[in-house]
Amino acid sequence: MNAVTVTAHAPLRPDARFLWSHPAHLVSLGFGCGLSPVAPGTVGTLWAWLSFVVLDRWLGDLQWAVLLGVALLVGLWAGQTTARRLAQHDPSPIVWDEIICFWWVLWFVTPAHASVGSVLWTQAAAFAWFRFFDAVKPGPVGWADRRFKGEGWRGAFGIYADDIVAAFCTLLVFALWRAW
Repeated sequence: MNAVTVTAHAPLRPDARFLWSHPAHLVSLGFGCGLSPVAPGTVGTLWAWLSFVVLDRWLGDLQWAVLLGVALLVGLWAGQTTARRLAQHDPSPIVWDEIICFWWVLWFVTPAHASVGSVLWTQAAAFAWFRFFDAVKPGPVGWADRRFKGEGWRGAFGIYADDIVAAFCTLLVFALWRAW
């Protein structure tokens, strides 16, 4: 695969035509969530929450583990392809990183045998903490966001790095909360 240099030209703003022009764009833009003109990362995270609730009815732990692993690998390729086309290292319309990382968070924090109300509040708290860490980028999240910029697979991982750390920080908050 040939590397294309990210240029300093004005970035392309993706639209529905761009979304459907390549399978990588469809995935990396979260099936359209990334086209939101306002807070595409939040829209992607909300889509992740909704799709998790739907999928969790039919997926067990093994299926979730496989889905998350495959989705991450496909997402690395899709993110790299779309970022190259948009001529940016980590374009905000790419939201598959938020989707995958929030699925990880929900998979770990959603109690298997809790009441619906308890699950809803737990997931809402997870959403709030994940969005806080992803948007504000305190400490290690900001470090990861700055550290892994570039082209090729390093750049593809860079799209996910801050979201992975944001997910970890969210899970750390829950671990501390439960331990307390």
